[in-house]
Amino acid sequence: MTSTDRVTLGKRSTTSEISESAVAVLDEHGTVVAWTQAAEQLLGYSAGDVVGRSAALVLPPSEETPTISALMEQCRAHNDWSGTMTVRHRDGRMLDINHRISMLGGQDGTFRWLVSVTDIGTLSREARNGSVRESLLTHAPIGIVVRDPQLRCVWVNDTAESHDGISRDRRLGQRLADSLPGFEAEALEAVMRRALRNGTTAVHEYRAWPPEDPSREHAFAVSYFCLQDADGKTLGLCGISVDVTGSQRARERLAILSQAATRIGSTLDVMQTGQELADLAVPLLADYAYVDLADSVPFGEEPATRIDTMSDRPTVFLRAGQASIHPGTPESPYARGEKVFVPPTSPLATVLRTGRSHLEPVMDVSPGTWLDHDPARAQKIREHGMHSVMIVPIIARRAVLGVALFVRTQDPVPFHEDDLLLAEELVTRAALSLDNARQYTRERTAALALQRNLLPHRLMGGAAVEAAWRYLPADTDAGVGGDWFDVIPLSGARVALVVGDVVGHGINAAATMGRLRTAVRTLADLELPPDELLAHLDDTFQRLAEQDADAPDQTPTVVGATCLYAVYDPATRKCTMARAGHPPPAIIGPQGRVTFPDLPTGSPLGIGLGIPFEAVELELPEGTLLALYTDGLIETRDDDIDVGMRCLGTALAQPSHSLEDLCTRATETCQGQAPTDDITLLLVRTRSLNPAQVASWTLPNDRTAVRSARHMATRQLTEWGLEGLQDPTQRIVSELVTNAVRHSTGPIGLRLIQHQALTCEVFDPDANSPRLRDARATDENGRGLFLITQLSRRWGTRPEPGGKVIWAEQDLDSAPPHTRASGTPPARKE
Repeated sequence: MTSTDRVTLGKRSTTSEISESAVAVLDEHGTVVAWTQAAEQLLGYSAGDVVGRSAALVLPPSEETPTISALMEQCRAHNDWSGTMTVRHRDGRMLDINHRISMLGGQDGTFRWLVSVTDIGTLSREARNGSVRESLLTHAPIGIVVRDPQLRCVWVNDTAESHDGISRDRRLGQRLADSLPGFEAEALEAVMRRALRNGTTAVHEYRAWPPEDPSREHAFAVSYFCLQDADGKTLGLCGISVDVTGSQRARERLAILSQAATRIGSTLDVMQTGQELADLAVPLLADYAYVDLADSVPFGEEPATRIDTMSDRPTVFLRAGQASIHPGTPESPYARGEKVFVPPTSPLATVLRTGRSHLEPVMDVSPGTWLDHDPARAQKIREHGMHSVMIVPIIARRAVLGVALFVRTQDPVPFHEDDLLLAEELVTRAALSLDNARQYTRERTAALALQRNLLPHRLMGGAAVEAAWRYLPADTDAGVGGDWFDVIPLSGARVALVVGDVVGHGINAAATMGRLRTAVRTLADLELPPDELLAHLDDTFQRLAEQDADAPDQTPTVVGATCLYAVYDPATRKCTMARAGHPPPAIIGPQGRVTFPDLPTGSPLGIGLGIPFEAVELELPEGTLLALYTDGLIETRDDDIDVGMRCLGTALAQPSHSLEDLCTRATETCQGQAPTDDITLLLVRTRSLNPAQVASWTLPNDRTAVRSARHMATRQLTEWGLEGLQDPTQRIVSELVTNAVRHSTGPIGLRLIQHQALTCEVFDPDANSPRLRDARATDENGRGLFLITQLSRRWGTRPEPGGKVIWAEQDLDSAPPHTRASGTPPARKE
């Protein structure tokens, strides 16, 4: 029997068909004994028109229409009969209706017929298409109770007992409060009185545990109709109840699944997705839930088709998410992110091994079970009253990603098969999001690894600059970007500074970045001025894009790039720079003054506009700070780029701080929120060469130039304490000056630079660069550059205004130990 503490009133039903039904009561001969306002609205007849008359009044005159006596006989044969038929409206039109005729028993063995009718044409779309119409007017049992104005039961059908457990004998002649004492009965009677007082139909929904299924809560919708006699006075009340548990659970399931579509998979973070699944399940489905993932999944690795749980060693997982109706999730012995061990004999292991879900409506916590081998879990289960559990494997693309567990503690209702179906549907949806997140993590990890391998691991500023950098990949769904930076040593103690940004994200952007960085280094070796280098880089980028577009299996995803290229000479303290659509550098003077030079913007690489790049030359005091960066540092969703540039300048206006501190300060200050793009910052502090480290001469273009050059170079090396390099330097100088005299006209320049190496430079007005060739035994010339290659660690040529420079570098370590320079050269002796 249903107890009073197991009946709860719910919200008004959204099922419209119950209230759309017209109800009438007939005696055993088919005479109308009670009528409702809904029946009047449907058929046009008032209670005074039909009460006391045969129901044949509403039947159309037709040979195919059965007589009322035939209908009564059919009702007696079936006891409960439903179907469709045509009836006549008072205005003469015909209506197609659904009807259900149910037998009601009263005291002393008397009976009545209750007729419930609904117009098919006026049913709401929900009622026409849904399952409620089928249950109410065709197949599902309905409970019917007719009460007098004092709410005492006078007629009832047999189904009513199966709904609330009250037998016919206990119900007849009694109010509901007498048959089923309690607050809920009084609340239902209040709804009945309201229907009697207003003369309208009232629909309400309540929940109960029927005697036929006492372990499972059911939802019932009850509709109360006010019955009228021939004079329109109230005869009593008719209540029709229907078990709408199936439709109610379907609505709840759809609501949960609808939430799953928006609450699971909001990010591409594996651990966050696991937490979202647990958060959705509690309290909608369970009192406590957790999600464990194979320890390889959060790192983007491919999971196994089946996780091996046959060994004696516990399987290791990571707790990705957990939720509870209690704050702090006291049911869990593990914290989120901790390793979780699954005993080989547990149901969890069986689920992982078979890939099939496990439903345990009543948990077995008695001694002798697998819990004996997991005392920590056993204690939590007993401590928190865990009595029902579902375990569902998380499977995507035939691979097991992990497991989700759902537990009930305070909710006394055990899990059923339909709960398991819902849990499996939720987990299936979450598995797709988890697999997407895993694949994203794998691609992002690969892109980061590729990018970091392509970026410099340390920066060699030499004698020109001190350098520091920061690279912060954005944590976005699009993946890492194509930022790159570099510090490239050039001849003559000079250094090239470069920062670039490839449009797009992911593997393609990182790969393109690597190709461009390699191209920049190759072009830098040619010693091209910044504007010419960017022009060649633009051509290179366009050719790469065309090659990718020509490949049938290649989808070009990178459409452009920006770049800033600068060359700084510590001997002259001059910096020449040009940019291709990139933000200008920030220049912070030794006193902390911040400027952004008026540098021509230039078009981004790969656009193909054909506009020449322009270079600007600046003279920088020693100790000047140069900040080269990508737009991710200065751009936000809320502010203009000018705001970000001002913020950057303010953060760097501390010339006394170390470069590392300034990098940290700039990246933390200018990005108060999660960055939407990769952040790259390259900071360099300029140095200058001591004038004593540079010696230069101008030589006449004649035969005396070679001897003079050898003599001046030897004397300078002696002053620098580099006597050990005199012999190779003399031979290098002789070859370079001889070549200049032979192939050019006009004055010849000679310069020696002692920095971290010894550089010998010879300038001549001839713009043609020499090339190394293999001289034959009979050739008188052609061996000079070969000799220079043997004597120096590297050599090269670079264009200069009015000609070219050929240079060669020697390691200072090649000098004998007692003649090596110790750093600053000795003062010149007068």
